[in-house]
Amino acid sequence: MKLVRMVLAVAVTASLAGVAWVSQQPEAPGTRMATAAQRFLGSLTPEQKKVALYDFDNAERTNWHFIPLQDKDKRPTRKGLPLQDMTAEQKKLALALVEAGTSADGNAKATTIMSLEAILKEQEKNGSMVRNPEWYFFTVFGTPGKSGKWGWRVEGHHLSINYTLDNNEVASATPTFFGANPAVIKTGPKKGEAVLPEAEDYAIALFKSLDKDQTATALQKKPFGEPKAQSVNSGVGAPVGLPAGKMNDKQKELLAKLVRSYANRLRPEVAEAEMKLVKDAGMDKVHFAYTGGTEPGQGHTYRVQGPTFVIEFLNVQADSANNPANHIHSCWRRPEGDFAIKK
Repeated sequence: MKLVRMVLAVAVTASLAGVAWVSQQPEAPGTRMATAAQRFLGSLTPEQKKVALYDFDNAERTNWHFIPLQDKDKRPTRKGLPLQDMTAEQKKLALALVEAGTSADGNAKATTIMSLEAILKEQEKNGSMVRNPEWYFFTVFGTPGKSGKWGWRVEGHHLSINYTLDNNEVASATPTFFGANPAVIKTGPKKGEAVLPEAEDYAIALFKSLDKDQTATALQKKPFGEPKAQSVNSGVGAPVGLPAGKMNDKQKELLAKLVRSYANRLRPEVAEAEMKLVKDAGMDKVHFAYTGGTEPGQGHTYRVQGPTFVIEFLNVQADSANNPANHIHSCWRRPEGDFAIKK
């Protein structure tokens, strides 16, 4: 009997240890997002759900954009439920969905981008565009859960985060758009703060490190255009610029840091999966192309493209206080198609 009790004790201890180990494991990204989406939807009134919830196959799922969308009467035309139409508790649950799909740094960037609308409102005074930190719209497509397909989006000026899930797996985390106006805050208590510094710093450092022949290959004659919104496909075509295979080790390291800075906006597990795809496809196949200057106030654009991803970046516009080249647009996409749709 003593031996039996000892065996049972060991079994129970092992079982409890197993439970403790399982309880310490982080939730899968799909589970975390589904839970956050369920809680958000569960807090809404029937009228709010009609605005926030769409069928998974609805064409609105791919109707993404990053500019302010309003009519002539300054009413929003973007679909989804805006923060301004939520209670305080609903806003917390909506922002918890953003947190579920982003890293700590990505979440901080996303909420900071939202807050920049207050700066624009002050700088533009009675301008034609509505600047409202609560004009960020939340939409769920399909039924959140561990089975089947569903997706979600949070979107407004300079921000568009889009996730597609299939049987609790992240099928797509693109397009992901982060922008900033101003890119560097020039006045006020947050003077000197930059919202997306890595997106500029690594690219400029890489371009400056190129030798004469490398520069001739990387430098493009015309600035790159804006990311193609309201589209499943980026339409960027074949890669241009300097392949990583023709870079030295230090340059490859800067390029890898630049690519990772975009992936790291996403939830860590998702970012690691994205970077594995990049590495498995071959870092030497990643191309870097650049246009414009490298000093503050000088407009510049770049594109980084590999077999599994494309990064598009522009800083060519003045900010709302007319500081030149202080207005960033940056996007992470799939060359073959976003939203887990290949076109």
